[in-house]
Amino acid sequence: MLGHSVDKYVTGRLLDTSNGLCWSHLHAERWSHMPGELPSLTPRDTEIAILLRGRTFVERVGDGRRQKTHGHRGTVWLCPAGIEEEYINISDPMSDCLHIFLPHQPFEETMLRDLDIDPARFELRYDVIPQDPFIEYVAGRVLEEMEHETAAGRLLVESLGIALAAHLVHRYSAANLQRRESVDKPLDRRRLERVEGYITAHLFEDFAVADLASAACMSVAHFTRSFRAATGRTPYEYVSGRRLERAKLRLVTEETQISEIAAATGFSSQANFTRAFRKAMGVTPAQMRASAQK
Repeated sequence: MLGHSVDKYVTGRLLDTSNGLCWSHLHAERWSHMPGELPSLTPRDTEIAILLRGRTFVERVGDGRRQKTHGHRGTVWLCPAGIEEEYINISDPMSDCLHIFLPHQPFEETMLRDLDIDPARFELRYDVIPQDPFIEYVAGRVLEEMEHETAAGRLLVESLGIALAAHLVHRYSAANLQRRESVDKPLDRRRLERVEGYITAHLFEDFAVADLASAACMSVAHFTRSFRAATGRTPYEYVSGRRLERAKLRLVTEETQISEIAAATGFSSQANFTRAFRKAMGVTPAQMRASAQK
């Protein structure tokens, strides 16, 4: 998926993008914005823009509302899909801003279904948020994954997209929604065995959290919470650990090139594989192999 930013941020410079990382449920771009007026646009995706550093002043008009914002680190500009932004003017440079784009899918197919809300009746507010710790947390994890790829990054980002969609539904809906208390129980033994069997059979394939939820015959949101309650780890953490353990086994039992093991484990480069392996195991792949050959 691609955001609508190329058509919108005509005075900006793209610093980084999640293109090429095969993410679903979420697209991210890092921009530097120069002062100037931006063209009006009706976005097809919901956009969450987070100022990462510095200060700025932004005036914008959308959904019949005029907003003037003295932005600082952590300020969030929320623009829901389908709401025309008639006017945007950036008065002061924004040297570092993260833009997260969410398609309809996380809202309509996941959290809204779980919340028993009719998507046709649901609307997000066109809003400016001075500070939101959870959005900052998601932004931080997204930035980490963009900069340093991990063994199960797609699962992580998919989970972040679902969680962010749920957060926006609860906190920034145009209508007040009652948060339902979670009553999810840990996965029972049979469901957990089915999920573990699926992971084992498809360990190095490009599967999604939805595939694991399907194996457990559960919705994605309920599965994610129940899986963590049963294992103490998120699906991302569990799959990432399994993939790196398998890579470790290959390093000490095979003579396969490290670059080939990195590619088979799902990394786009050996450098990213080495970084993730060292973080998890405390040593580099080469050091692991050398110690096993002594």
